Amino acid sequence: MADTPAPRGRWFEDFTVGEVLLTGRRTITSTDIVNFACLSGDFNDVHCNHEYARQTPFGEPIAHGPLVYAVAAGLVYASGVNDGTLVALQGVDGWRMLKPVKHGDTIHVRSTVEETRPSTKPDRGVVVIRREFVNQRDEVVQELRATIVYRRRPA
Repeated sequence: MADTPAPRGRWFEDFTVGEVLLTGRRTITSTDIVNFACLSGDFNDVHCNHEYARQTPFGEPIAHGPLVYAVAAGLVYASGVNDGTLVALQGVDGWRMLKPVKHGDTIHVRSTVEETRPSTKPDRGVVVIRREFVNQRDEVVQELRATIVYRRRPA
């Protein structure tokens, strides 16, 4: 039987209130928008109809809010912070779409640790993180507060 590699993610004890974590960056493409429409079934004109979208305040199709969230989740995963130490996402609060994300926009995630507290279970703890999805102009395009359960470091 192969040995299980040690987790590379952060343990509950590794989080400090006030610290800021940054992810890598990823550009949203027209293909992403079309593929997400196909996956979700959301073919709303503001996402998929160039003629319609040209007449909106955005001037062109925009990415679905949940698409941007999904890409941001992938960026957090790729950062390794949750790899092998995340137990569960307890909730997402205050999710707001602040600016449109268009084809060609490049986003990253800025996470600020707001709170840490032990769980009722001794092998885990709860971390509340403010997540901001930021574009290439350093504008926050989406924000939310995530409550996440992490494993505690073994004794």
